Amino acid sequence: MRILLYRGDGVIGPWARDFADALPQAEAVLWQEGQPVERCDYAVIWAPTPALLDQLKHVKAIFLMGAGVDALLKFGDALPDVPIVRLGDAGMAEQMAEYAAHAVLRYFRRFDEYERQARQGVWNPLSPRVKSEFTVGVLGLGKLGAQVARALRQLGFPVRGWSRTAKDLPGVECFTGMEALDDFLSGTQVLVSLLPLTPETNNLLDRARLSKLPQGAYLVNVARGAQVAEPDLLALIKSGHIAGATLDVFRNEPLPAPHPFWNEPRITITPHISALTLREEAVRQIADKIMLLERGETVADIVDLNRGY
Repeated sequence: MRILLYRGDGVIGPWARDFADALPQAEAVLWQEGQPVERCDYAVIWAPTPALLDQLKHVKAIFLMGAGVDALLKFGDALPDVPIVRLGDAGMAEQMAEYAAHAVLRYFRRFDEYERQARQGVWNPLSPRVKSEFTVGVLGLGKLGAQVARALRQLGFPVRGWSRTAKDLPGVECFTGMEALDDFLSGTQVLVSLLPLTPETNNLLDRARLSKLPQGAYLVNVARGAQVAEPDLLALIKSGHIAGATLDVFRNEPLPAPHPFWNEPRITITPHISALTLREEAVRQIADKIMLLERGETVADIVDLNRGY
């Protein structure tokens, strides 16, 4: 068995070593730009280049080293006609729940305001918020979104969730379909976005939709930066309609130095770290799925190209 390995950031050596341990019967092939390789059985990749697609035409399946699929699906009709399998969880849901809980608690306890006061040398206790009036809305209720919703519910916040298809989560008020999106937003004090990036979700959070949030609402984006119309968000923050935003993802990464987000104190920036892939766990998951396919069995988390996730 031959497995082609590739990462756009070039950090592939540790993955190759882990695959050698997990699948000692397999030969790992490290692909480099401009280097043709003999036919491989499977490909395990992240952030591929167009040239890599030619090497993937004859594999049995393509495995992604993360939960997001937009970096591959952007190639559209140029994609080889083989199953594409994303990571299920691999430790990311817990990290995502921690990140979201931290952001929500920071706004609920008004620590963002205390930080700004402290920088100005101001000592001024603020009125505490009422948790029952601080509703959190989770946009996207897949594996990661559902875990975030459960974690916030356990902290005692009222939680509502929105998804494209119907979901049922205990203790979470669920909304379904585009026709329910405005109602979902209008009752959300902190919006946490975990949607996959698809043509339908690109610029989904523009001025019109963000304006549906109540005055003084907050945004936490841990999904994809292209879902947010950045100039619209900035304008709504400056107007005071959006009180603040915690952003882990951006349309262009790394976020360029002259970007106005850097100079807006009500925007908190982190460098796409809300849920990092845990390599050893990811390798075990992929290796298990490869062995299932070798036995002719089915695997979970195959990407639906029509849905885009």
